[in-house]
Amino acid sequence: MGGDFAPNNELEGAILASTELPTHIKIVLFGDSDVAKAYFTKKNVDPNNFEYVHTTDVIQMGEHPTKALSQKPNSSIALGFKYLKENQIQGFISAGNTGAMMVGAMFSVKVVPGIIRPSIGTILPKTNGSLGFMLDVGTNADCKPDVLYQFGILGSLFAEHVYKIKNPKVALLNIGEEAEKGNLVSRAAYDLMKETKDFNFVGNVEGRDLFNDKADVVVCEGFTGNVVLKNAEAFYTMIKKKGKSDEFFDRFNYEIYGGTPILGINSTVIICHGISSPLAIKNSLILAKETSDANLPDKIKQAFN
Repeated sequence: MGGDFAPNNELEGAILASTELPTHIKIVLFGDSDVAKAYFTKKNVDPNNFEYVHTTDVIQMGEHPTKALSQKPNSSIALGFKYLKENQIQGFISAGNTGAMMVGAMFSVKVVPGIIRPSIGTILPKTNGSLGFMLDVGTNADCKPDVLYQFGILGSLFAEHVYKIKNPKVALLNIGEEAEKGNLVSRAAYDLMKETKDFNFVGNVEGRDLFNDKADVVVCEGFTGNVVLKNAEAFYTMIKKKGKSDEFFDRFNYEIYGGTPILGINSTVIICHGISSPLAIKNSLILAKETSDANLPDKIKQAFN
């Protein structure tokens, strides 16, 4: 029920995912089941391919996340987190109110003990054909050095266990490669990271290094990360509007990656872009399955135990 083009995009994405996911994986839809079943019937898809948790309550995009969750316990997002907390589902995705998704994650399935702040990240397409990962991209606009250090652990675990990158190279985004470069926070974070055994720290990288092979995981505070993310999205849109097509730049299309996981919580939660297309929803469902299969929350718990 969440997202700018709900419920059609979500339901179409569920149809696409059901054709690619293994048959033992069941997609559970939270929302108006009558609308969903009518849509599937119209599309000549068997409604029994899915499970349903019926509700007509929706947290709108402009609502205050904390108030909405407490005042709308039967909303699709609130019910999704209830089922996740009770282990009735193993992963939960939504293109709805991002704030409600963050608040719901932190107060229902809760943050892994030892994590100062959960984080969200984004994929970095590499010129060599591989993928990198950058975090944070908007959840934490201001970060202290120890938070950035923890992002290094979270990003490394995600890259290793979900994207199968062996001993991923972790770097700190900065205005220069030298250790003394940057503001007080980045210099202090560098000092924390330089002798760590918690991840494979390779030093500072600059903005021009985001898409080469210098690092697999790039760490930054959410303010900078969000600016980088929106700039990359705008660049991709501009290229498309000019009618250009390029194998590398085509990989900047968010749809082929779906959403982004909230790292540092006790379960699998994927936040999707509000404008998510059916393709993006499909890939978010597949990412949720892959993240759950990797037992990433358990790996994070072990690392911070």
